[in-house]
Amino acid sequence: MFKHMTASLQVPHMCYGDEVDVTNLKRTRAELKPLAEAQNMKLTYMPFMIKAASLAMNEYPIINSSLKDDDTSLILHKNHNIGVAMDSPRGLAVAVIHNCQTLSILDITQELNRLQEAAMNGTLSSLDVSGATMSLSNIGSVGGTYMSPVIAPPQVSIGAVGKIQRLPRFVGDSDEVVAVDIMNVSWAGDHRVIDGAMLARFSNTWKAYLQNPATMMLCMK
Repeated sequence: MFKHMTASLQVPHMCYGDEVDVTNLKRTRAELKPLAEAQNMKLTYMPFMIKAASLAMNEYPIINSSLKDDDTSLILHKNHNIGVAMDSPRGLAVAVIHNCQTLSILDITQELNRLQEAAMNGTLSSLDVSGATMSLSNIGSVGGTYMSPVIAPPQVSIGAVGKIQRLPRFVGDSDEVVAVDIMNVSWAGDHRVIDGAMLARFSNTWKAYLQNPATMMLCMK
């Protein structure tokens, strides 16, 4: 981790932020949570975010790329190995859920539960913490709404989500105000590889899946 964070100082970070209406996601999770519990799994919001990122990377594969050591060649990765930042008794751990493109939300939930337990017990294996091709962090589980996530080379992208807040928002162009559940997301991209428009389009696609979780079902393989 020390080595990666030191190397990140050489990466020109380009940051992008947005807010996501997760009202429907919150409702979907509440409906599915008992089904997961019946299989001894804890269903959080993170599996939805991970799967949405994987689906969005199908459309924007450069997000799931890495630079070679000489910084002159780009590798586009076939597998979506998403690192998840975890708070553990030993400090920050970034565990990796491999091949997310082949996993269902329930599969991701099961693997995430296993990795979180291993992180708490200090039993993460070398495979559990290696091979990430992009990363996500849920700082909202601790507190806060925005952050400036730091890319871990050779990855070229990372996202961080804040806590969910119940906030007032106008409905379209009308004067009607309703209460919605809002979650902020902060992205960082390696500006040598990813430009602002690309990161914004990827974020918009990820956001659309979360705002209407049912659409993920149409794109899963």
